[in-house]
Amino acid sequence: MDSSLLQRPQLAVTYVDNHDSHLTEKDPYVQDWFKPQAYALILLRKDGYPCLFLGDYYGIGGDNPRPGMQWIIDQLLDIRREFAYGDQDDYFDHEHVVGWICRGDADHPDGCVVIMSNAEGGVKPMFVGTDYTGSVWYDKLGRIEEDVTIGDDGRGWFHVGDGSASVYLKRV
Repeated sequence: MDSSLLQRPQLAVTYVDNHDSHLTEKDPYVQDWFKPQAYALILLRKDGYPCLFLGDYYGIGGDNPRPGMQWIIDQLLDIRREFAYGDQDDYFDHEHVVGWICRGDADHPDGCVVIMSNAEGGVKPMFVGTDYTGSVWYDKLGRIEEDVTIGDDGRGWFHVGDGSASVYLKRV
């Protein structure tokens, strides 16, 4: 492998699945329950050029059909287009619950907060900034009903369900 690619992750083409990546039709490379988290990883992080698999979007027919995930992928694409900009702060400090913040930029000032789990859900304190003290954030994916209020220290306690992903946006 060309080691220069490891030094420039922004040039990577990222994908979750494709028509060649199945071990068998019954055994996909990425399990369906984890695909929302995988798509959040490729669509809402700053590095790479994400590639969507139409089979994940529209579904796959045949002997072992699988439904599409159009709604969740559309939500993630909307978040990418409107909020996933600017500097990124990673919270990869737990083996099962991870997150990151996209800080936004001049044209997209509020950014977003992403949290996901590959096992039991949980809560993670993340620093969005003291400029956001008192602001309220909600899970755009609708998986967590409770809003998060940013404290005086600029931190919010962001929740995620078991084997799930949540993306928090500032309420207007």
